Amino acid sequence: MELLEVLRRRRSVRRFKPLPIPEEDLEKLLFALQRAPTDASAQLYSVLRVRDRALRDAVARLSGDQEHIRQAAEFFLLLADVHRLERLLEHRGQKMAAWPRTALHFAILDAGLAGAYLALTAEALGYGVCFIGGVLDGVEALVDLLGLPPGVLPVAGLAVGVPDEEGPPRPRLPRALVVHEDRYRPYAEEDLEEAYRAMAPYSRVGDWNRVLRLYFAEGGRMEKREAPYGRALSRQGFDPDLPRGAGFYSLGGLIGEALEEARGVLFRKGEAWLEREGEAFRGEGRPGEALLTALRKARGEVPDWP
Repeated sequence: MELLEVLRRRRSVRRFKPLPIPEEDLEKLLFALQRAPTDASAQLYSVLRVRDRALRDAVARLSGDQEHIRQAAEFFLLLADVHRLERLLEHRGQKMAAWPRTALHFAILDAGLAGAYLALTAEALGYGVCFIGGVLDGVEALVDLLGLPPGVLPVAGLAVGVPDEEGPPRPRLPRALVVHEDRYRPYAEEDLEEAYRAMAPYSRVGDWNRVLRLYFAEGGRMEKREAPYGRALSRQGFDPDLPRGAGFYSLGGLIGEALEEARGVLFRKGEAWLEREGEAFRGEGRPGEALLTALRKARGEVPDWP
């Protein structure tokens, strides 16, 4: 199928026939995955092909109980992965520099590009695909379930299979709202109304704002994902203010929790103190590391001395 025709017809598929993907086609998909662009040759991504049915079911439950994860012939979990790069540097006697936010930026980009190349190739071969952002609903549990080492984080799922539904492509925003020239153009009221008119067919009742409100407004799904995602970032080593494995949403979140257990927190260069009535606990290192140590001492999780 011609590329432009694939793009013209493409849509997400959420119902699949119980048919496998032949090995020769699977090879084409994985070939496309690895031909995606990557910055500085690092390839900061991995893909986890989930074949075990019990494991697939567990992933589906953690991802909003989406049935198409179970139905699809293949389900891939796209991973941001700097762990492999760290191991490669160690193999040559070098140490990975501290660049967690930049690492996450390029790792998510690499994973997204690889997934897009696989998906586009699948659609060109006549298969249906659906990206699954819902893997972030249970991101912390997924890290445990799949044994992901530090430096590896789920980005999205990708279901691929023989489609068992048809329908028109979903609408997209007017190009003038997406493609800017030379400078970012401010949006006028009429631009925003035109966006809602263009995207109205996306909603069954013709109101795109219902979709946006469900996901992105206060109390929506993205807000609910924020804290677990932040904890997963710090746990996997992508937060520059917290030590790897901390498991707190942010340094501010750590300070807030420490203050729930103490009357005060004191920072000095290279140390932090958590103070209670008649006792204090000290940690050393950068602010996040020092306060985390002090909090763990106060909770009795680590010895208070030395």
